[in-house]
Formats: sequence, C-alpha cells, structure tokens
Amino acid sequence: MKAAIKSIFSAVLLSFLLFSCASTNSKKTNPTGLKQQTKTQVVSVTGGDIRGIVNKDGDVEIFAGVPFAAPPVGELRWKEPQDVIPWNGIFEADHFAPMAMQKENGRIFQFLMNMYTSSKNDRTYKGPMSEDCLYLNVWRPAGKAPEGGWPVLVYIHGGTLLTGQSWYEKYDGENLAKNGIIVVNITYRVGVFGYFADKELAAESEHGTTGNYGLLDQIKALEWVHNNIAAFGGDNDNVTIAGESAGSSSVNALCASPLTKGFFRRAIGESSSVIQQTPPHTFRTMEAALKMGDNIKKEFGCKNIKDLRALPASKLIKTKYKNSSMTVDGYALPETPYEIYQKGLNHEEALINGFNKREGFGFAFFTKVDKNNISSLLKPSMKENTSAFLEKYGSKNKKQLKELYNDVFSAVCFTYPHDHWTKTVAAQGKPVYEYYFSRENGEIGTNHSGELIYAYRNVPRTKNYKARDYELEEIMSSYWLNFVKYGNPNGKDTKGHELSEWQTTIESAGLLMDFGDTCGMIEDPFGYIYEYLVE
Repeated sequence: MKAAIKSIFSAVLLSFLLFSCASTNSKKTNPTGLKQQTKTQVVSVTGGDIRGIVNKDGDVEIFAGVPFAAPPVGELRWKEPQDVIPWNGIFEADHFAPMAMQKENGRIFQFLMNMYTSSKNDRTYKGPMSEDCLYLNVWRPAGKAPEGGWPVLVYIHGGTLLTGQSWYEKYDGENLAKNGIIVVNITYRVGVFGYFADKELAAESEHGTTGNYGLLDQIKALEWVHNNIAAFGGDNDNVTIAGESAGSSSVNALCASPLTKGFFRRAIGESSSVIQQTPPHTFRTMEAALKMGDNIKKEFGCKNIKDLRALPASKLIKTKYKNSSMTVDGYALPETPYEIYQKGLNHEEALINGFNKREGFGFAFFTKVDKNNISSLLKPSMKENTSAFLEKYGSKNKKQLKELYNDVFSAVCFTYPHDHWTKTVAAQGKPVYEYYFSRENGEIGTNHSGELIYAYRNVPRTKNYKARDYELEEIMSSYWLNFVKYGNPNGKDTKGHELSEWQTTIESAGLLMDFGDTCGMIEDPFGYIYEYLVE
C-alpha cells in the first residue's frame, strides 16, 4: 500500500514539475546560504561594474542576478529585448533575480514536494517573481583563467515555456564550474509575456516580429555572453548552449535562428526538439498564435494592445490560454526549424542529445488505457498503421497496454523528435552523440527531467540515492564537461579515469549511449515504434 501511495504521489508531483514551478513573492534568494559573504573583485560588463560572491569552498565565484537587457515592463512589454540600462557605482551581484512572471503553485504542491523528496531547500521550491526578469547568473572557477579563457556553457531552463527559473538547484552551475568551465544560466519571458502574438505588435516592431519574445530574450542573453564573457575569463569562441524540455526545444530553435550565428559552437538538447515538419509541442503556426492573441484580448475586454499593456501583470498572468509555443515570426525564425535544418543553415558544429526511459509517464499518468480505447488513443499518431501496430504489440493485459501507451506517448513527444535531430545533423557530416537515460532512483528517476542532476553534477546527498548514482553523476557530468571543453565527450573523467567510448551515431550505426546501472552503446529502445508513426 505504501508503495502504491508513493507511486500516486510521484505521478501527481511529476505533473506539477512538468507544467509549473513553485514560487512566492519573497524579495531575495541567497545563492550560497552563507551568513558571511566573501566578495569577488569587480568585473566590468555592459552597463557598468559588478561584484559577485565566493562560494563556501572558495573555488567558485558566483555573479547572480546580472541584468542582460532592460526591464521588459510598461511600454516594453511585448517588445524585443532592449539594451541594458547603465547603472552608477558597483552592482552587487549577490542574489538571484526574480523568475519571470508565471502562475504560482499553492500548498498542495508544497505538501507533495515535502512528502516526495528528501532533498529540499528554499531555492528549489520558492523565490521571487516579477515581470522585470531579464537577468542571468554566472559561475566561474576561482583563480586565473587558462590561456585562451575558460570554456563556457549557457543553460536554458525548461518549463513548457510557461514556467521555470534560472537558479533551480538541479542545474546549478557551481559543481561544473569547479571542474574548469564557466556556467551561465539565463532567464527569459514565459507564457503570455513571452509568446503572445498580435498583428498590432508586429506592425509596431522595427523587425515586424511578434510571438517569440522569450526566444528573443534568449538570443539577447547569448549576445550578452558573446560580448562580456571574456571579462570573466571566458572564451567567447568556445560556447556551448544547453537546455532540457522546453529549454531543449529552445536550443533547437536557437541553432536554427540566423540571429545567433557566431554566438556558440555546440549544442546539448535534453528531452525535446522542434525539428520535425509538425513538432509535437512548443511550436505553432503564426495563424494559431494570432488567434490565441485575439482570444486573450477578448478574455480581458481589451480592444487593443494599449489596453492590454495597461493591465497589471498579476491579472494578465491568470489568462486561461497557454502561450507555450514559438512560431515563425520572420525575424528570429524566418522559416520553421525543419526548413532551416533541411537547408543546412543550422549553427551547431557538434551535438549531444537524448531522452529518458519514462519521458511520457507523468504526462499520461491519468489517461485510462484498455483494449477498448487503445486504438483510438494511438490513431492520431499512427493513423492507418494503428491496426498493424496493435496486431503485433497489443495482445497485452491492461497494465501492459498502459505501459505500451506510455512508451508510444514518449516516442511521439520526445524520443522520435530526437531521432530526427540526430539523423538530420549527422547527415550534415557533424558529430552527434545520442543518449538514453535509464537509471532509476528514489525520486524522479527516469521520468522527464530525471537526468538533470546527473549531467549537471547535482545529485543530492540523501537517502534516495545510492553509490551507483554518484558513480553515474561522475560519468555523465564528465562527458558533458569534455564536450563543452573540446567538442567531444570522450576522454577522462574528473578523477583521471578513462571513460567508456561514446561513439557518434555514424560510428555506431545509430546506437545510443545508455546511462543506467551500466553504461554502453545500445539500440534505441523506442525504435520499434518509429516505423508506425505518421507525421
């Protein structure tokens, strides 16, 4: 009974995690928890001088809440991000800045978090929130930079383009920075503030753009990194962009955008892609975007953008419409990512991408599946191939059918899009390293986002994790570090041990690196589904 209750709690919690982030309106969030903070030397960046703080071990310097654009408020709501407003004196970058405006979660979420996880702190579950949100965080190794500068990783958070923050502990940059790279985590507008579209906004824009304000924020942050990272000892010619879930979809779009050329060299995409002709999520047509924009104006009784801009952010965020998709705006994305990739105009020189064993479990948990409805559930994805698929794989009991549906859901929304990304970039003659994450643990495990704590070296030191989890953390994060440094994940781990060879998709004839109880090259576990899918 206890196991069953935990399973239910985990599924409900996972649903909250996938679609939302907990937040409160507290004023500050301390990145170190230190009562006495040691300050860094002053660094000069666009806008003025800043000063960060040193971590408790003294080996990483943290510059938190650094502005990379003007506050997108008032008349700048739904405009392309503008240049930073200069400040006088020294900007004390000692606290994380607010997350973007997003719907708050209440006591049920907090209860589930406390029930389910053994690793809790205020930074994970709550923090400031504001429409004034265009800030980033920099973690750099303490001490003198190597000749040429530190390699740089820029991380873009997930959250379905509706939620998320740049200082979540699962992708905190401190532990990677301890191993010789600079980590930059960025914030961007989400939801109605980031992806609202309207013809009036396109008309007033210098570039004729609307609907991609969050994506443009990400581009502005990359521009800031390109122009300023040398001041931190970073190499602006050795930048890798990374993201998970909607952050990975964003990475895919950034690779396709003509505005990012020269801002990075490599990409890491975890558990989402928008490279298909019709992406399964986080992308929509401009027609659909404009229609939703009109519906939002009607929802709030607004005749025009002036009226909508006059609404307080706290009211506007309560819209019933989910602005959770990018679009072709003719500026950030002149065509779909699919079309841009087919022309070979994408920018990544090398790619790590992949997915988890149970990507679809949380999304499909409450969907009832049995022999009477399985065909209708699969038909939207398999169409005329549905019967053939069920004839071969559908002779199962109710529990097994639910697992089958979960796998198909995972394939449609997550794994098949990565298969497209891998094959497209590999066909361009570029190295692609694809992975499959299969390590279970006492918390999120192999569900959506479960790989983050391993790849970014943040596995909690709690009862829910065993010796193998810390071994896998060392292995995965070392591959990620090597890729950021050299463009190839292979080599030694941070302890000097040789890593197992992770072959490219061409070298391995399409195999993936399995990160689990053991590590090695395997066939795609979802491959049997792909031949039945109809785009």
